[in-house]
Amino acid sequence: MKKYVVLEKPVGQTPLEALRLFQERSPIYKDVPLSYAGRLDPMASGKLLVLIGEECKKQKKYHGLDKEYVIEVLLDIGTDTGDVLGVSSGADTVSAFSKEEIKRALTSVTGKADVPYPVFSSKTVNGKPLFMYALEGTLDSIEIPTHTEEVYSITHLNTETVSLPQLKERVFKTLSLVPRTEEASKQLGADFRQDAVRECWEKLFTAQGERTYQIHTLRVSCASGTYMRTLAGRIGEVLGTKGVALSIHRTRIGSVFGLWLSRKN
Repeated sequence: MKKYVVLEKPVGQTPLEALRLFQERSPIYKDVPLSYAGRLDPMASGKLLVLIGEECKKQKKYHGLDKEYVIEVLLDIGTDTGDVLGVSSGADTVSAFSKEEIKRALTSVTGKADVPYPVFSSKTVNGKPLFMYALEGTLDSIEIPTHTEEVYSITHLNTETVSLPQLKERVFKTLSLVPRTEEASKQLGADFRQDAVRECWEKLFTAQGERTYQIHTLRVSCASGTYMRTLAGRIGEVLGTKGVALSIHRTRIGSVFGLWLSRKN
């Protein structure tokens, strides 16, 4: 039996759903303990490292693995989650940055930085995850912890300028990939607040009128624990506007014995 597999998780699927689907498709693992090492948010896709059987007891061994992502950063819009599945807000800017200006901004966010954990994350405070405080509206009752993120390198791959109708189609197509659920555990968040999130995007696009948006595609190599949706917001801030991760795709999981874990299963 393998010690681990590397699954390709699609957008809209949670890591736990990915494990369940893997067991359904691979009956040999039906009654075998599985755990993932390094979660992927529902709106992120790509490689998910899954430990099998006795290897689950060694989970900490895999927590520090470096990661590589290809992300799309949309400028002039932000959300409270840092990705598309969040309550959106616009900036009073119409970005048209040159490649040189973008590269300077990327240089400024490369390296180590102490940043707050995303409020919509599973980081616990007093035994409760931050996203629960966010959903309850009780973030003011706690101090949001910080952590060190490290970006090794960022490569600018592409700049795309899209119209508002094109962006709207893209956003709602992405949101359509998030499945509906009536699980009790999702009741407080109203099923990822999907209806409220869609309504907010609709209002934003209506208010913005005719305009264009810049989308920058980046390849990011970073240390474990670096949030791409936080990075997108930081890039927007450096440029004097807002930024959101329009897409996040994990392309590589850090090296074990010098070999990249990029194998599909």
